[in-house]
Amino acid sequence: MHDDSDGFTVRQAREDDVSRLAEFEVEIAKISFADDAITAVEVHEKRLSKAMARSRDGMFVACRGDRPTDGWVWITVNTNPMSGQCYANFRSLAVADVPERTLIGELLLRRGLEYVRAQGVEEIVGKVHVQNVRMRALYRQFDFEATHLTMRLRKVGSRS
Repeated sequence: MHDDSDGFTVRQAREDDVSRLAEFEVEIAKISFADDAITAVEVHEKRLSKAMARSRDGMFVACRGDRPTDGWVWITVNTNPMSGQCYANFRSLAVADVPERTLIGELLLRRGLEYVRAQGVEEIVGKVHVQNVRMRALYRQFDFEATHLTMRLRKVGSRS
């Protein structure tokens, strides 16, 4: 557990956090997938519970006292099957719409980086929707660089 600035504590996520984390996942889905988002909280709760049962490593929440969780980050450490290189993937980072939103995002990203360093990982990747300016700015603040852009064509049959 890390006691950080402004009274926020960053700690490992627990099973009793799942319903709140699922709410964050719904918001991430809406930002990332718009009309195609899976917005059923139960679906996200089930996915998160299964993930926690496998390993809570890399799952952290930010909270202040008895208040509901104000944000969360989920990082996984993976191995590239082609190169054998270990890398970390920022799967989720979400913060409640509270006045301390920027601070909480920074605390969570910093805790995620500490976790990754402790794993001996040299490279981190994270996807962010092109219109999610706040998250892109937070990544840039921590020296992340844009490396890929996903292009999408909808209604393929309507084009020549």
